[in-house]
Amino acid sequence: MTEARFTLTISGLSHDKANELASSLDEDFRLDPLAITINETDEAKGLWDVSLYFADEVEAQDASRLIGFADARIAPMPQQDWVRQSLEGLAPVVAGRFFLHGSHDRHRRRSGGVSLEIDAGTAFGTGHHGTTEGCLLALDEILKRRKPSHILDVGCGTGVLAIAAAKAAGRVAVASDIDAEAVRVTLSNAALNGTAPLIKGITAAGLKHPAIVAHAPYDLIFANILARPLVALAQNLTQALAAGGDLILSGLTLEQMRWIEATYVNRGLVLSRRITRGNWAALVFSKRQKKKRPGGRTPGRLGASSTGAGWETDL
Repeated sequence: MTEARFTLTISGLSHDKANELASSLDEDFRLDPLAITINETDEAKGLWDVSLYFADEVEAQDASRLIGFADARIAPMPQQDWVRQSLEGLAPVVAGRFFLHGSHDRHRRRSGGVSLEIDAGTAFGTGHHGTTEGCLLALDEILKRRKPSHILDVGCGTGVLAIAAAKAAGRVAVASDIDAEAVRVTLSNAALNGTAPLIKGITAAGLKHPAIVAHAPYDLIFANILARPLVALAQNLTQALAAGGDLILSGLTLEQMRWIEATYVNRGLVLSRRITRGNWAALVFSKRQKKKRPGGRTPGRLGASSTGAGWETDL
């Protein structure tokens, strides 16, 4: 793989603007970066950077001219283990029974609870971000009431949530992501944390993949992605959720929280909890148990089979 040596960075963007810009740059056929990332630089102000990575300075300069941002800056990447250095500044995260740490803090594992080792790498999600922490706190609360048996993590990133749920419940979790690299990292992290047999990794956009449909309905679903995809997936996520199940949504700013709440309540789900961390929110919805008709049959679109027969999806 070609090594990135220069970065081209556009700074001072909101989270939504950074995502929009990263998407448009990724689709620009004139550009050929090795990678594009968005990075939060000021949590209090909600500021993000978009960075493009190039093998040499000439490529970065050509891209800068094509992009046309006057304040875009080009800088050489330091010849050092920047991932390791960034990890050393991340203290372990405690979220209920969950203790997340990097490999540099392996010696600090707790004797009780659920310890997970997740390092930063080529996929998003070390557990240090407020959205992931909120999801883990929601999971911890659910586990006090019951153990989920059918688990789905949509947009799994590094697999933190799928691995945490599978390890705590002792059940198989389906972990899907549109990015094949994220699925690869998830499976690697599952092996590292002793949950390889419990994690089923799937590269898929949306919920149409046959393996996702085959395991439906789910009594626990995570979707820690972004607000717009959550709106687009609202109908499918609602259909995939079993009666009595819990849906944990995150990747949301406080300003987007009401929008997502209304979207899912309008589809018949019940908001059971809000969890905020800084400017980020996690929402927990539940699906009402349907009343049985005379004769003991339960109406609804989900089939009675635990394999998900009769489950419908539109996306």
